[in-house]
Amino acid sequence: MSADINKAPGKLFLIPSSLGGDDISAIWPAGHVALVNKLDEFIVENLRTARRFLRLAGYTRSFDEVQFHLLNKHTRPEELNGFMKNVLQGKDIGLLSEAGNPCIADPGQVIVAMAHRQNIRVVPLVGPSSILLGLIASGFNGQQFTFHGYLPIEKAARVRKLKKLENAVWKHKETQIFMETPFRNNQLLQDVMGNLNPETMLCVACDLTTPTEFIKSQPIAAWKKEMPDLHKRTSIFLLFRS
Repeated sequence: MSADINKAPGKLFLIPSSLGGDDISAIWPAGHVALVNKLDEFIVENLRTARRFLRLAGYTRSFDEVQFHLLNKHTRPEELNGFMKNVLQGKDIGLLSEAGNPCIADPGQVIVAMAHRQNIRVVPLVGPSSILLGLIASGFNGQQFTFHGYLPIEKAARVRKLKKLENAVWKHKETQIFMETPFRNNQLLQDVMGNLNPETMLCVACDLTTPTEFIKSQPIAAWKKEMPDLHKRTSIFLLFRS
C-alpha cells in the first residue's frame, strides 16, 4: 500500500499501559493524557481491557467515535495493511499494549516493523516495563542481561531451559530474565527450586507498580524456606550468581 504523494504519513504512537494498578498518574507523565486524547484510532490486543485502561487514563472521547483494530493470535496477516491505511494518509494512531510497553512479549512488533518499511514515524511513549523494573530492583548485573519471555510449557523442556539459563549465569555472569503466565507461576517456581543450584540467586518481582508489589532477591536455598504463593500474580523472574 502506498501513501498519497501529497500527504506526509502520520505517526504511530507506542502507548504503554498499566502493569495492574489503577493509579495511572503513577506510571504516565502528565503530557500523555493530552496526547492520547487527540487520537481516535488504536491497535489493541483486547478491546474490553483497552477501553477500560483508556478511561482510567483520562481518555474522554466517546468510544462510538473511535476505531479499534484487534491485533492478537486470531488476526490474519492480510488484515494488517488495513491497520495502517489511515496513517499513510496523514493520521496519527496509537498502538496500545495489554500490559507495560508495547512489543515486548506482545504482538505489536509486526506493526512497528511495517511502520518502518512504510516510512511512518514511530514514537515510543514513556511507561512501565516489568523487565526493567525487575532488573533494576534485583541488584543483579544490569550491563549484561537477556530476556527470554515465556519458558516452555512442557515440564521436561522447561527444566532443560532453566538449566541452560543457569549455566549462562555462572559462565558469563549474565542476568537471565523470564516470565510465566500467572496461573503457572507456582509450578515454575517449584521447577526452579527442585532443579537449580541452591547458591544461584533468584529475584522474584511480583505485582510491580501496584499496592501489593513484592520484590526480593536471595539464593534459591533461602527461597526453599519461604516459598511465596504467586498464583495468578503477575511476576517476573531473574537469575544471577552471588
